[in-house]
Amino acid sequence: MPLCDAQCRASKPTEKRYRLYDQQGLYLEVSTSGSKLWRLKYRFNGKETRLSLGHYPAVSLQDARTHKDKIREQIKNGIDPVVSRIQEKLIRSLDNASTFELIAKEWHSKNVPAWNPRYAQTVQYRLDKYALPSIGRFPITQLKPPIILACIRKIEPTAPEMARRVKNMISHIFKYAIATGRVETDYTYGLEFALTKYKKKNFASIDIDELPELLDAITKCKAQLYRQTYIAIWLMLLTALRTSELIEARWSEIDFEKAMWTVPAERMKMKKPHLVPLATQTVDLLRELHEITGHRELMFPSVPRPRKAMSKGTILVALKRMGYRNKMTGHGFRSLFLGVVKEKLGYSHEVADRQLAHAPKSSVDRAYDRAKFLPQRKAMMQEYADYLKTMQNDQFAT
Repeated sequence: MPLCDAQCRASKPTEKRYRLYDQQGLYLEVSTSGSKLWRLKYRFNGKETRLSLGHYPAVSLQDARTHKDKIREQIKNGIDPVVSRIQEKLIRSLDNASTFELIAKEWHSKNVPAWNPRYAQTVQYRLDKYALPSIGRFPITQLKPPIILACIRKIEPTAPEMARRVKNMISHIFKYAIATGRVETDYTYGLEFALTKYKKKNFASIDIDELPELLDAITKCKAQLYRQTYIAIWLMLLTALRTSELIEARWSEIDFEKAMWTVPAERMKMKKPHLVPLATQTVDLLRELHEITGHRELMFPSVPRPRKAMSKGTILVALKRMGYRNKMTGHGFRSLFLGVVKEKLGYSHEVADRQLAHAPKSSVDRAYDRAKFLPQRKAMMQEYADYLKTMQNDQFAT
């Protein structure tokens, strides 16, 4: 007769191991120590085999019968239960070794040598803050679109652009996992259509007709700023460099004799060296700055921590003090430069765009040397500096 749960509970250890039989090869083995183990006896390809199904009461009588039925179904379909169990263990082991977190770390380490150190830190920060807490422990094979979407939607209400960046980052990790044989599909595909549409905001920048007022504001605020901060703002105007390209500069990049600033590839967004012709006014400011910080490697060292560059926020704080909060940014100086040299000075977009170190859009343009238009750019940067001086006389006086 089949066993009942009361018999299983009431079974006591004896001097010898014994068995309580259920049906179809299933039995409960009671040891001399009192432990109770479910076992299943079956024949496969003419060979008798026994499998353990777990200890009672952790595995109940009903659970044991369910396991038994699954195994008998495998035998019926010509599947060896022992081999099937080994495969399941291997899959579980592989899943544990192929969590999203482990693969993400592997992907990150593979790319670090080619990345700018600051960008590598940014990617790691986004992983640690936005992705790993939600989906890091999942085996990557179990990360389906709804799970990934839930992760991204946590970010979306306060940072919609960051949500899309994190989605793209997760996609890159999936592509790496596909290439290394861990998964077959990028489950982030199409998730952008499930996110709320929004209009991306450009960096704040004033109109070129408002330039005289900005120059007045810079002059009026001169006494309230550190001298190197004041010079940094003027150099933002005069060079059209990105904020990070300016504040992380080294004195070794400046050639005073040739009036040329060479920003090395590792500090440029497009990873290519960038030449910045220097107007006479720009050289004068750089010579003054050299008297202040020339004994250091960095042109703009942090005041409290001089071995590090000053904060990017320094420019924004200064602009806020001038009354330009949400009206002007460090990047806005580049937009202002582009407007002035094209609309007021009549230079072509190609010349101005090369000075901004934008990536050429066409394959033909990409084939040209990085110094293309250099004579025109030298003339343009001097004419641009003269134009700024005309807008407000004596702005370059110390």
